[in-house]
Amino acid sequence: MSAQCLGFDTSNYTTSAAVFGGGTAENRGKLLTVPEGALGLRQSDALFQHVKRLHLMVEQLRTDGAMGRIDAVGASTRPREVEGSYMPCFLVGEGEGRALAAALGVPFFPCSHQQGHIAAAAWSAGREDLLDRPCLAWHLSGGTTELLRVEPEGHSVRAEAVGGTSDIAAGQLIDRTGVLLGLPFPAGKALDALYPEAGSRLDFPVKLKDLTFSLSGMENQVKKLLEQGEGPADIARFALDTIIGVVIRATREAQRRWPGLPVLCSGGVASNRQLRAAMERECGAVFAQPRYAADNALGVAILAHRALERGIVT
Repeated sequence: MSAQCLGFDTSNYTTSAAVFGGGTAENRGKLLTVPEGALGLRQSDALFQHVKRLHLMVEQLRTDGAMGRIDAVGASTRPREVEGSYMPCFLVGEGEGRALAAALGVPFFPCSHQQGHIAAAAWSAGREDLLDRPCLAWHLSGGTTELLRVEPEGHSVRAEAVGGTSDIAAGQLIDRTGVLLGLPFPAGKALDALYPEAGSRLDFPVKLKDLTFSLSGMENQVKKLLEQGEGPADIARFALDTIIGVVIRATREAQRRWPGLPVLCSGGVASNRQLRAAMERECGAVFAQPRYAADNALGVAILAHRALERGIVT
């Protein structure tokens, strides 16, 4: 019988717990509550919500019969696997994960939130092999828009940022556009639903320098269109098309520099239907299943399982 591992991820907007047993996986997550009209949460508020909710995610797994004996516990402990990467909300998952592992007498395996995203994307796409070979990966979320060159490292991966945004993330632009349109936060699903209703196609070329680009000017363009009376669907399409266009251009340039490397897409923005269709068509990209694209603990549990299988000791 395969070992079963429990993973925790307490990111800026989602509390989640997952179990992974080799071929089987279950994730339970809940978005944090953001006040109407707000663009996010203070870290202290996010941390408080995680403290109140994480045990409920574990209880759901148990109630649903998804959790048996736990052989290892993992948690995301920081945003990225780089020096100085820190966000207080991850302390909740790390603290509860370490305490539970100690009580059960099982190993605890930390990882970064970004490593968890990559693992969940690869596994849910049926491409776990990408964790054992070099590839390119996009981490597209509310707080991160990074193009990564990924290489295997032990049971996990090492991700080097080679491109992406120099200022606001793609998810931030989407959420800010949504709030300006009076849509609920986070606004990704709402903009995705509006896209097919657009009657016109507007264009704003984003400058790509090396593999880096800026999206901050786009927010001003969105405000200008709103003041000019453009419809919500046209504005939604404008924001999404701009993001899709520059992501494709950066990906093509990266593929030119590192020929033959597959492209993996993760993060909440990667669940956008228009982006997925365009990137699959233009770049042959591989995408996480939509339910595992946004923040989740599955990748954390997968990495803990890989560590356990490889005999890594903590």
